[in-house]
Amino acid sequence: MKKASDLRANTDDQLQDELLQLKKEQFNLRFQRATGQLEGTARLKVVRRDIARIKTVMHERRSPESVA
Repeated sequence: MKKASDLRANTDDQLQDELLQLKKEQFNLRFQRATGQLEGTARLKVVRRDIARIKTVMHERRSPESVA
């Protein structure tokens, strides 16, 4: 799990790459759950929240006046 402060230190391209990687992992985890092969169900929650954190940081960068 990454902290928002750590994510803010990354560039936009790094955030985009990490977001893509997490979305792929989320898809694979959901696929495993559907087929009954998923062992650690807690990872789904962690990945979902990391995606939300990255999207939040990206949104903050797009509209800095709303963050104040």
